[in-house]
Amino acid sequence: MATKMLIQAIHDTMLEEMRRDDRVILMGEDVGKRGGVFRVSAGLFDEFGENRVIDTPLAESSIIGAAIGASMNGLIPIAEIQFLDFIHPAMNQIMNEAAKIRYRSNGDFHCPIVIRTPYGGGVHGALYHSQSIESVFTREPGLKVVAPINPADAAGLLRSAIQDEDPVIFLEHKKGYRLIKDEVPENGHVVPIGKARVVQEGTDATIITYGMMLMESQAAAKAMADAGGASIEIIDLRSLRPLDTDAILQSVMKTGKVLIVHEANRFGGVGAEVSALIAEEAFAWLDAPVMRVGGPEVPAMPYSKPLEAAYLPNQEKIGAALERLSAF
Repeated sequence: MATKMLIQAIHDTMLEEMRRDDRVILMGEDVGKRGGVFRVSAGLFDEFGENRVIDTPLAESSIIGAAIGASMNGLIPIAEIQFLDFIHPAMNQIMNEAAKIRYRSNGDFHCPIVIRTPYGGGVHGALYHSQSIESVFTREPGLKVVAPINPADAAGLLRSAIQDEDPVIFLEHKKGYRLIKDEVPENGHVVPIGKARVVQEGTDATIITYGMMLMESQAAAKAMADAGGASIEIIDLRSLRPLDTDAILQSVMKTGKVLIVHEANRFGGVGAEVSALIAEEAFAWLDAPVMRVGGPEVPAMPYSKPLEAAYLPNQEKIGAALERLSAF
């Protein structure tokens, strides 16, 4: 075991997988000598050279299109989109090509690509460097979507994504890159895609969350426990598509009350799908309405520090929702 920051866990896993399998390549804007805008790929160009660490033009559609072609010709591309906010020009390649190749070919072709991209706010990135649009991808059959925040989970899920035969969107919360530290197992540590993690056990209510909202949820649950309030169970989804329905439903049946928390806009977010799942499969076990905390109906995150804080869900907002939930 070694203690690593989130960014280091991602870097080291790419390094290990590129050493393990020479079919693995990395491609994206500034990923070569510069090591990426956040330095996630620092040093990889020096070891693997320009044929395996490829600086691309500033053209997201071309990055994903080239990755798809490479994957269908025996390579395993890791395609980095510099910010999730920049991914829109590549939507046709992702949605109409990568996601559908296995289906349209009746299983004759696969598309083993990993699309790595930082997302989320809290770093004063303003409108075009702070978006959380993960639900755009979770609605698309053929794509897998993961959003780890714990370094061990990031390492294990990235390794699983690289070894998967289908396209995986790998979301990296930029605020967590150098903020989150934890022990990471060695020797090829793998976390299966589609499995949530019960972060803490509880009996009175369940928080279902992911990304940086895990930290805010833990703080809110601790404050409530310290004040003699409810015992809160916390589930980190980690995998947004597929969802770990068993873990979700088991916790709901155990506690009877649910709060879903995510940074993305509340309307149409991942929480809406989780809420619908619970209503369909565990309604009889609910002691209160399923509640959600998410981003407000604002098109994008403001640059202003107080406005950014007003936009983001936080410990206080989550705590207030827990108080309302506990009152039922």
